[in-house]
Amino acid sequence: MKNRIIQVAAAAPALKVGDVSFNTAQIISMVRELSDCGVVVFPELSVTGYTCADLFLSELLLQHAGSALLRIAQETEKTGNLVIVGVPIRCGNSLYNCAALLSCGRVQALIPKTYLPNYSEFYECRWFASGREIGGKSVCLNGEEVPFGTDILAEDPLSEAVLGAELCEDLWIPDKPSTHAVLAGANIIANLSASDELIGKQEYRTQLVAQQSGACYCAYVYASAGVCESSTDLVFSGHSIIAQNGSVLSESIFPDGPHAEKACIDIGSILHDRRRQNTFETVASGEYRRVPVRIPALGPAEVDMVELAGILKRYDYPVARTPFVPADDAARDARCRRILQIQANGLATRVRATGIKNLVIGISGGLDSTLALIVCAEAKRIVPDIRIIAYTMPNRGNTSELTHDNAGRLMALLADEVHEVPIEEGVKLHLSQLGHAQTYQGEGDVAYENAQARMRTYLLMDAANMKSGLVVGTGDLSELALGWCTYNGDHMSMYAVNASVPKTLVRFICGAYAEMCGREELRAVLLSICDTPITPELTPSDGGKIAQKTEEKIGKYELNDFFLYYTLRHGFEPSRSAAYALKAYPELDYDEVVRAAQNFFRRFFSQQFKRSCLPDGPKVGSVSLSPRGDWRMPSDASVSLWLEDLERGM
Repeated sequence: MKNRIIQVAAAAPALKVGDVSFNTAQIISMVRELSDCGVVVFPELSVTGYTCADLFLSELLLQHAGSALLRIAQETEKTGNLVIVGVPIRCGNSLYNCAALLSCGRVQALIPKTYLPNYSEFYECRWFASGREIGGKSVCLNGEEVPFGTDILAEDPLSEAVLGAELCEDLWIPDKPSTHAVLAGANIIANLSASDELIGKQEYRTQLVAQQSGACYCAYVYASAGVCESSTDLVFSGHSIIAQNGSVLSESIFPDGPHAEKACIDIGSILHDRRRQNTFETVASGEYRRVPVRIPALGPAEVDMVELAGILKRYDYPVARTPFVPADDAARDARCRRILQIQANGLATRVRATGIKNLVIGISGGLDSTLALIVCAEAKRIVPDIRIIAYTMPNRGNTSELTHDNAGRLMALLADEVHEVPIEEGVKLHLSQLGHAQTYQGEGDVAYENAQARMRTYLLMDAANMKSGLVVGTGDLSELALGWCTYNGDHMSMYAVNASVPKTLVRFICGAYAEMCGREELRAVLLSICDTPITPELTPSDGGKIAQKTEEKIGKYELNDFFLYYTLRHGFEPSRSAAYALKAYPELDYDEVVRAAQNFFRRFFSQQFKRSCLPDGPKVGSVSLSPRGDWRMPSDASVSLWLEDLERGM
């Protein structure tokens, strides 16, 4: 598979204002240290120092700066990457504050700053001219013509990385140069900055970078001038930020000594998001010149599954074990609350629109029906005249004592009306009428298992008719992805509140509600349900205890949700998802991960027919399988190509 993982760095070197020789030596030293980075970005005017003031008018300073640029460029022939430094450049009768793109031993391009701040502590118009209208030009450096202008992108066709550059103030204005660059094809933006430190400015800067990387579906590398700049009136902090697609990957401020903030970016994810978001159009790409550079990926350009996993591990590329569930406690709690709010408001809107105030729901004592009942209770806060009518439908011999007890306790605490309807006699009658034995015939007896799920849905639908109610569905996103639901059984309802909540998140939402509900008895039963193994209880119990465990049949939900996330959210091919799983789950061996991936994709493809006729339900996250929304797939699509990719990646 193609390797598109690139390490980038925002460097803050030691510096002496006006001492070009010292600064050059420091930059070269850091370039050598960062030779494993495909892109290295230095601060604005890093060759001379940003705070040179009227020294920028010195011919001596400008001559040495030009010579230094060539010396730094020579280093890139050895390191084989793209280095971007800040330097003053003369063109015609004007001086420009430029980003110099250095690669393959040469100065490949010079991009001038567009917006020059001339307010408060800034006075750049005293020395520099704006590059706003400059395009299609070149300047002569050491006898060579170097492309010069704001119409330049740096491109490495092998890694598919395309870089655009802007300087400091360019980020702070409405019509950002980086916006035009990304629409023309740039997927990495380098910002060479010299932003002084003030109270509150760090947070605002970080928001700017994160927001621009998100709006532009790009990686953004921001390198600001360090503490060695002149402190006559200002203090600089060396604030370094690396973001991708709206998320800050790495950040530092006021580092001790020279420092490089590094992070790995994924060009493949960026390209996928742009294709997926079809309002992100290619605009005016012909107006930009592209210069060839080297922006190498980490390791070989083509890798197999094990090689990619090795790269991810070696560079500690962050891969979350549970990508649907934030690792941070506060962030996870906030997400759980917001999802519950979305679900409850969706259900409340459906109630108001239909005028049906009676919510009929089946409670098993498991996680999914628990979450659905919580949603009903929260919807009742919004529409107080909602009436929750809960049914538990045990099958004697199959339903365990634990789930039966939890279901009863939960209904008593959250429902307005509670019913218990045993289903064993109805199931036996139904099976005997079909000529099937009345008892479970062992592994593979899906007729026996599914008869129970359909009997429960049948009863709920009839109860809804009798009560003038609306059946609230309980099935979750993970079950839909794997087809772990009985067609026209628990697959069907009148409004499916959990349809876009993955199983790994369902447990956390129930747990979060336990802590926020303020009722000790409710908290206790919710925590008991959270600790109960996931089971459909469609086969005989083990002396009243749970015997059938879902994950023994379909694999761990954590892994299944992992593959679901990276397949739908990032468009990964199976081998790439498996490589990421090897990094996220170091305790699993290669064969275990491959088998889990094969199982996921076989089930995902074969069960699309169930997803093609889903009931309505609210979307709560970026991954959804609604046939009316995010996922449209033919029910008879072949999985062969995806399984072959796993085999090729071995």
